[in-house]
Amino acid sequence: MLKHQCVCGDNSGHLEHSGRLQSIWARLQETGLVARCERVRSRKATLEELQSCHSEGYTYLFGANPLNRQRLDMSKIEDLPIKSFVVLPCGGIGVDSDTTWNELHTSGAAKMAAGCVIELAMKTATKEIKNGFAVVRPPGHHAEHRQAMGFCFFNSVAIAAKQLRQKLRLERILIVDWDVHHGNGTQQIFYDDSHVLYISIHRHDEGNFFPGTGGPEEVGVDNGVGFNVNIAWSGGLSPPMGDAEYMAAFRTIVMPIAREFNPEIVLVSAGFDAAVGHAPPLGGYKVTASCFGQMTRQLLQLAEGRVALALEGGYDLTVICDASQECVRALLGDNILPLREEEMIRKPCQAAVETLKRTVDIQAAHWPCIKRWAHTIGYSLVEAQQKEKEEVETVTALASLSMVHGTQPGSVFPLGVVSAASISPSSSPSSVIATGDVASSTPPEVDSRQRTPERSPPPAESEEPMDQDTDAK
Repeated sequence: MLKHQCVCGDNSGHLEHSGRLQSIWARLQETGLVARCERVRSRKATLEELQSCHSEGYTYLFGANPLNRQRLDMSKIEDLPIKSFVVLPCGGIGVDSDTTWNELHTSGAAKMAAGCVIELAMKTATKEIKNGFAVVRPPGHHAEHRQAMGFCFFNSVAIAAKQLRQKLRLERILIVDWDVHHGNGTQQIFYDDSHVLYISIHRHDEGNFFPGTGGPEEVGVDNGVGFNVNIAWSGGLSPPMGDAEYMAAFRTIVMPIAREFNPEIVLVSAGFDAAVGHAPPLGGYKVTASCFGQMTRQLLQLAEGRVALALEGGYDLTVICDASQECVRALLGDNILPLREEEMIRKPCQAAVETLKRTVDIQAAHWPCIKRWAHTIGYSLVEAQQKEKEEVETVTALASLSMVHGTQPGSVFPLGVVSAASISPSSSPSSVIATGDVASSTPPEVDSRQRTPERSPPPAESEEPMDQDTDAK
């Protein structure tokens, strides 16, 4: 995966480069986190696996080795949107002005990235490991059925989800995408699928931010209606979104819907380009490493902790190292950095409040559970936690009052204490995936909802307090 680079040989002009993996891996090693994780053997995805999400012609064009590509039957690729590669200003070759192509190494790297994510997801789903983080490149969530774009060739997370459905027969898979750019490829692949719930939090600006897809009204089609949720931030950077806005989105939309869906596994397209340090054309937001850790920790409350993260975007090396570190610490159950006090007491900005209310208005028809939290959209995190505490205390008091007045044996109490569902610790290790290039010790190489199998009851709803590239991708 390190050898995938522009043939110009100058990474300074290319945001998506091998230094991203090297930096993250070095950070995880120097902090001792790698030593506490099980390494999962890297492998390349097969053409058959790739074709679970991409067309036959597409997989042969971008997935065949150079010799076989030269003998490719052109009739297989004549219907693809791409008709030719482009010459970049640096002298290199690309699918478009951002997405570089290296004839010798790009195909292998993209297949390796997809294979690693598949392996991590499969081992997590079968409980061989508890959870994990795939440190891979190139990213994948922009790759569509027949189109490469935004640095992406094969949609690794989507392919992994398809393999979980086909090989393990999982019925409920949750994909959470917090990359600042909408995962247009992932949305497209599962747009009519009721077994895969896709939730994306991204900058949208009414379609004026790359890739332009992901509006809140895009909820799915046919059997997939209601299983596509877009939290599409608008309002530009006045002000930029930060921890307060992302925590509000998780509190009022992401987690309530996820709990009701009750997934068997959670896959995360973990792009870190919403993090502070990215220039406006790349995101311009102010999300901290702590916030990424907090979001990871909340997702661990789902699916008995079976959560698999896969690296997507993120181009400021220090920032993506910080964010990766906090996510891995969360996966390991360590204490993570608390949110800054000013973010905990800050209310979400007005643009964020409007986005969240619009999302609730659209999704409430499919997920009525979010109505309960709609009135808290404008709360700060501290206010929301205080309100939750007061509600629990009220319910407890009323339940106690009912018991004082007495009931007949076998009667049903009308009220009860709301408590967070506990997750039993697992003896299975957490896992970090790396390529053979990064670490030599690893060898390289109904409406729709009614048609879905009946859901298990979700755990009680209660929040766990916080511990405190050019233009567009």
